[in-house]
Amino acid sequence: MKGFQEFFLMKPKDAQRYAVEVLGTFRPEEDTACTEIGDGNINYVFKVWSKESGRSVIIKQADKLLRSSGRPLDITRSKIEAEILRLEGELAPGFVPEVYRYDETMAALSMEDISAYGNLRKELAAGHVYGHLAENLSTFLARTLLPTTDLVVDRQEKKRRVKFFTNPELCDITELLVLTEPYYDFRHTNDITPGNEAFVEEHLYRDEALHAQVGQLRDRFMNCAQALIHGDLHSGSVFANETGIKVIDPEFAFYGPMGYDIGNVVGNLFFSWANWAFTKPEETETAAALERTIREVVDLTREKLEQVYGETVRFPFYRTAAFRKAYLDGVMADSFGYAGTEIIRRTVGSSKVAEVSTVTDSALRLPMERALIKLGILLIKERERLAGGRQVTEAFRLILA
Repeated sequence: MKGFQEFFLMKPKDAQRYAVEVLGTFRPEEDTACTEIGDGNINYVFKVWSKESGRSVIIKQADKLLRSSGRPLDITRSKIEAEILRLEGELAPGFVPEVYRYDETMAALSMEDISAYGNLRKELAAGHVYGHLAENLSTFLARTLLPTTDLVVDRQEKKRRVKFFTNPELCDITELLVLTEPYYDFRHTNDITPGNEAFVEEHLYRDEALHAQVGQLRDRFMNCAQALIHGDLHSGSVFANETGIKVIDPEFAFYGPMGYDIGNVVGNLFFSWANWAFTKPEETETAAALERTIREVVDLTREKLEQVYGETVRFPFYRTAAFRKAYLDGVMADSFGYAGTEIIRRTVGSSKVAEVSTVTDSALRLPMERALIKLGILLIKERERLAGGRQVTEAFRLILA
């Protein structure tokens, strides 16, 4: 029987022992069970619980290889995830799972079980558009992003964090899959729905003006170490119930433009709206709730960034009204642009979302994808001219009309 002094990839029985022997969560004689609950490509996630008391723990172990391709990966990413979860827990208490332990040898992160919350993507697909979503998503974004910038953090501490959170392998995935290949399919990895090839060719592959704008967003992603961002904040990384949200899986974290996180949240909410609009057009209340949520996420995030800015920024140059406005205008412009790249990536790229992939009727899927692509292009090209949530949602309404 293996010990835990050297790295090996755990199976459920190993995770069960780990929870007893390393974590001390359960007594050796306690009757426990374990199951793997992860569905990702780069980690293994186990839930271990006591059959006696119901107490539970989540153990997330990083794999050294990408499951789909066998590509080697640096398991340091799990240390980055543990550290950002601790930091986000301090900045936005209650919004992320509590971290119990990080084991560098086993690349294993042990944390709070959030089974009481449901995957937001699945919740929205079931019509559960919680009334608190915009309030909580915007609070999490404002509290975890702006306070990690040079506007707030000591300059030397910020540079230390940038060094620690350097995450080249996972950033490379984003730079390729999100900010290159949907517009320049040089590896032939895009997944175009049959019937939309000509549309994609015209609107994405041949539009040099679009390429220039995506190039600017790509450059900012790679060179703007603005804030500590989650890096993969899609609907599957947010869990929700009637009482609130929990944000998980920040393994793509690094210092980048804060608009990337905001845009990912907004972009993924549009997928839910589009799916309901095309597959269940009679369900107007759900579509309206999603539209309202998107509008409020955009506007409340701006409002709360203004509030956090006023509470935390002290340097006099940065407190001038003109600087603050220009800075936050830039953040929101980035947010719209990255919402656009996320929408396009998930529509034509190799990593689709369920809101798209589960639509099997081509009579619905083809126009839905075209509407999403048009929206993505608009958000990218018009990002500096979009004024707020209502203008963004009304733009999609016009596309849907």
